[in-house]
Amino acid sequence: MTTVTRAYVSRLAGLTVFDPNGDRVGKVRDVVVALRVGTACPRVLGLVVEVVARRRIFVPMGRVTAIDPGAVMLASGTLNLKRFEQRAGETLVLGELLDRQVRIDESGRPAHVVDAGMEQTRTGDWLLTRLAVQEPGRIGRRGQLHQVAWDEVTGLALPQTGQGAETLIATYRELNAADMAHALQELPIKRRHEVAEAMDDERLADVLGELPEAEQITILGTLEESRAADVLEEMDPDDAADLLSELRDVDRDRLLELMEPDEAESVRQLLKYSEDTAGGMMTSEPVILSPDATIAEALARVRQEEITPSLASQVYVCRPPSATPTGRYLGLAHIQRLLREPPSTLVSGVLDDLEPLRPEAPLAQVTRYFATYNLVAAPVVDAQGRLVGAVSVDDVLDHLLPDDWRERARRG
Repeated sequence: MTTVTRAYVSRLAGLTVFDPNGDRVGKVRDVVVALRVGTACPRVLGLVVEVVARRRIFVPMGRVTAIDPGAVMLASGTLNLKRFEQRAGETLVLGELLDRQVRIDESGRPAHVVDAGMEQTRTGDWLLTRLAVQEPGRIGRRGQLHQVAWDEVTGLALPQTGQGAETLIATYRELNAADMAHALQELPIKRRHEVAEAMDDERLADVLGELPEAEQITILGTLEESRAADVLEEMDPDDAADLLSELRDVDRDRLLELMEPDEAESVRQLLKYSEDTAGGMMTSEPVILSPDATIAEALARVRQEEITPSLASQVYVCRPPSATPTGRYLGLAHIQRLLREPPSTLVSGVLDDLEPLRPEAPLAQVTRYFATYNLVAAPVVDAQGRLVGAVSVDDVLDHLLPDDWRERARRG
């Protein structure tokens, strides 16, 4: 590998960090700099590295021996595994500098920061010396991109409101929802809300489902009511119901009124059940098929990207109507069984007659049910024999773990 003395920060994000023995330490998540008086280039203090259990630690730049195109190498020695806490005077390049509004000195035109370049000096120190900035573009077109020196723009030393977040979100685009939620919690509160505001509804819905309840409520409260309702519609119905159950009655009712009627009705049905019962844990959108559906149709349904792995593990066969609460529940078919049968076979011919859960079944009974039958999802059927939803194993674990387990995981 070729060691570089110049690097753009967005390209460092996600790079694997190795110790001198070649063992993997973690991944780069941000770069910490100290802004200086006047136009002096900021000094790079170190890297924020995510290690095991998503703990984020600080690695001083003095420990970095090489930055290669595909990896960062560290010198020997003991790493301080204390969780990274941003100090006064420190700035996160990805978290706080990207999307900042600046003005190009030569032309006087406004622009926003899309990347920052760091460079190693002869003394071995690293400085933030270059910026990639983009001018506003016409409708449907990107503005002109400029590579400029740090001292060729103004505006970075001033506190700013209304900062965009598109570039930062693009940097995080490869993260799954759980990792994005952790990244969001590491940002300063102001920046956290700006990023949430800039996410599309579907992405924000996925991320909200991975945040602690208190943080979910805070972020939802920063959105306009119509946008909050749109995000709730994109959430899994059980997650939306859990979130709405924590709000005041007047706020909950208002948001339900703003949601699409079909989406709101699914959530209202779930709100009827206690949260520590099968009904309170279930989703109202499992994969439901009619008795005349073929195995080929079943396999096509579970291939859909938006269906979680646990819900895709089995399909449920019911008489019409096929929306919950359905017509009479007939049984379930495991995908593993379906894969062993001809595609033209009817799903109703390979059903498992496993006794379903009742909506009022308590958490202890649900847990025993999953353990007894080695399941990752289970049907929930009401007293009229209608399928009302399905409980997945991730929801069971969520209720078995302490209420603050997500916050504990973030703190390591």
